[in-house]
Amino acid sequence: MLSFVFTIQIVKCQDTFSIIAVDSQTGEVGSARASYVDLFQTNLSDDDFLGELVSNVGAINTQAYYSTVNQNNATNRMLAGDTPNQIIQWLIANDVSSQPEIRQYGIAAIVNDSPSTAAHTGTSTDNYKGHVTGPNYSIQGNILLGQEVLDNMETQFLNEQGDLACKLMAALQGAKMVGADTRCNSNGTSSLFAFVKVSQPTDPFGIPSFRVSVRTHANAQIEPIDSLQTKFDLVRDCTVLSVPETPNFEKRLSVYPNPSNDKLTIENKTKEAFNLSLIDNTGKYIYRKTLNGKSDVDVSKFNAGIYFLKITNLDGPLSKKIIIE
Repeated sequence: MLSFVFTIQIVKCQDTFSIIAVDSQTGEVGSARASYVDLFQTNLSDDDFLGELVSNVGAINTQAYYSTVNQNNATNRMLAGDTPNQIIQWLIANDVSSQPEIRQYGIAAIVNDSPSTAAHTGTSTDNYKGHVTGPNYSIQGNILLGQEVLDNMETQFLNEQGDLACKLMAALQGAKMVGADTRCNSNGTSSLFAFVKVSQPTDPFGIPSFRVSVRTHANAQIEPIDSLQTKFDLVRDCTVLSVPETPNFEKRLSVYPNPSNDKLTIENKTKEAFNLSLIDNTGKYIYRKTLNGKSDVDVSKFNAGIYFLKITNLDGPLSKKIIIE
């Protein structure tokens, strides 16, 4: 009996808002989502189980009376080479309980080096419901405040200049409004849990190299999207990605040699202490330290490529692109 009650809880509660997207240039695939589900009341260890990523292929979000069987079937169809539209049509025709009208899906994939998307919103999913698709993304939700939740997510996704993870995080910020999932009105938040995850082309299945998530308790009145943004910012810097270099950087600091393959010297002309971060071209922090005056950083342990130095505490933030050979 307890098992039956738990199953109903999980199936019933997966009505929410989400986005999936791919980047056909980098091969990245990603998923982001938020929902009014108190995951502390379940035995689920993962906050991101509703989004499935197939590295260098595509992403699938399943929601609205969620079924692991339908999700696994969708993944298998993607692995077999089906396009997003073919997967949607297969799921409708082969629903685990012959009830495609209560399901909602968003699928994006890289097909012949180009993005492809498709979505399905069943007629019997809970209002307000709908989906919006673009060339490389699909946004979907139900039990929503209204169409503005989907539209705001799309606007923020398209306007963000960073990489795929940054764009997915921005999309969630677009839905940060009280009652975005209408069950959250009494909590004064948009949702109770949220996640962003992105797989690089070489990531093993089920182990995305970028994943951040947050779960909050019902009635805690904590906005999970804000909490997620805080965690996101600790490991990703979208500002540096969109504005890679600060004008007149050299008036305050000298960085040499650049390119470098061994030792990078940073000379602070103001002689004040400063916080330095080294960020790779995906926005991931790989080095942090507080430095004074003239200091050396060993960069020989880092892979060759383009990186960004971010400096704070000096009329900051300041940023500069460097090359490690």
